[in-house]
Amino acid sequence: MTPETLAALDRAHLIHPVSSWRDQEEYGPRILQSGQGAWLTDIEGNKLLDGFAGLWCVNVGYGQQKVVQAATEQMARLPYATGYFGFASESAITLASRLAAVTPGDLNRVFFSQGGSDAVDSALRFIRFYQHARGTPEKRHVIGLARGYHGSTYTGAGLTALAAFHRDADVPLAWQHHISSPDPYRHPEGPDAAPIIAASVADLRNKVTELGGPEHVAAFFCEPVQGSGGVAIPPKGWLTAMRNACRELDILFVTDEVITGFGRTGPLFACEHEGVVPDMMTVAKGLTSGYAPMGAVFMSEGMYSTIRDATPPGIAVGHGMTYSAHPVSAAIGLAVLDLYQNGLLDNGVTSGNHLATRLAAMKDHPLVGDARSIGMLCAIELVTDKAAKTKPAASLGISKKLARIGYEKGVLFRAFGDDIIGLAPPLCLTLEETDILCDRIEIVLNILLDDKDIAAAIA
Repeated sequence: MTPETLAALDRAHLIHPVSSWRDQEEYGPRILQSGQGAWLTDIEGNKLLDGFAGLWCVNVGYGQQKVVQAATEQMARLPYATGYFGFASESAITLASRLAAVTPGDLNRVFFSQGGSDAVDSALRFIRFYQHARGTPEKRHVIGLARGYHGSTYTGAGLTALAAFHRDADVPLAWQHHISSPDPYRHPEGPDAAPIIAASVADLRNKVTELGGPEHVAAFFCEPVQGSGGVAIPPKGWLTAMRNACRELDILFVTDEVITGFGRTGPLFACEHEGVVPDMMTVAKGLTSGYAPMGAVFMSEGMYSTIRDATPPGIAVGHGMTYSAHPVSAAIGLAVLDLYQNGLLDNGVTSGNHLATRLAAMKDHPLVGDARSIGMLCAIELVTDKAAKTKPAASLGISKKLARIGYEKGVLFRAFGDDIIGLAPPLCLTLEETDILCDRIEIVLNILLDDKDIAAAIA
């Protein structure tokens, strides 16, 4: 089909995720056609450096033939196997075993989902099963963070704390609550670590008291780095302090590593930075590097055995999905894990260090209030007044301009609605490509300065 025909069909039929339907009908799609390494080519032949790895997910880069071969062989041999009724596939069993060997602590039990959102929903279901199993069904409240993101399914959207996911959706639910974000750039106690950590622990304890005490609170969810909330990176020691507070309060500690998992911040999992072992951990995205849908919930041995032992023989634990532990996705996950463990994580660390150096230099730009990174997960926060950290007025339309100019200059990134540039390049990015990425972002920022309204706002 011609690009024009495809665009017309898109406008007429395809509902895009988390999008303005009016804008989509007006402007139509940007149709991607092929990818190799960190580069994409659109249907018009334009080459684009993907600084966002699809949607934080194509960690190994595009066109990895070992991954394609693994998927092809599995699809030819056994394209589907249910996990119900005691059935399984070799690839799913092997992937669960290999993941259990590299996850922190005793997170040895794996439930495979179809993506990150339903991994979070699954975790919430397992929390209810666990509290009933241990005889504490009144522990039902769940606490998350302001600016947190835990998916857009109905239950997860309430745990998410971003306005777009709450509008007209009747969430958060009555048992879902939030405490302040530990973002050092905008925290009232920031930017030093100690007061931010103390404030977060106090916030958690106060919220638990407000909800009637620990006997009414089931779990605390957090991302080790808040991704869709603007890549807010908590200070070192924060994750450990929150884990310890949850332990003292007898509250489950759940890390959402859907974005941060599989090398995105350096190690295989972000909680490894502080040696933290959560009670449960959700993953997706980098699990298959976006080559096929798959997510997972890792559960501690203690949680698993409590639910198992409280369930009568022959009675099912009532949670499952048709495509859980899909053999093709599992085969892809195994091939991707091979790549991580055979040099790709190291390359991500090397390129991430160079990226951090380049981003630090961007803080001198008139529009940049903050440039922050951890591994290959970064943000550039734009302001019109550096001293006051003033966000640009919505009337300036900076986020839309960022997306348009970036595309025109051959670089893809996340243009957050609150004027933050999000970066999450593939871990295969070379040092040369890292420089190209940063050079093009600097060009985009300088073009914004040429806008008379933006220039006036800064002046």
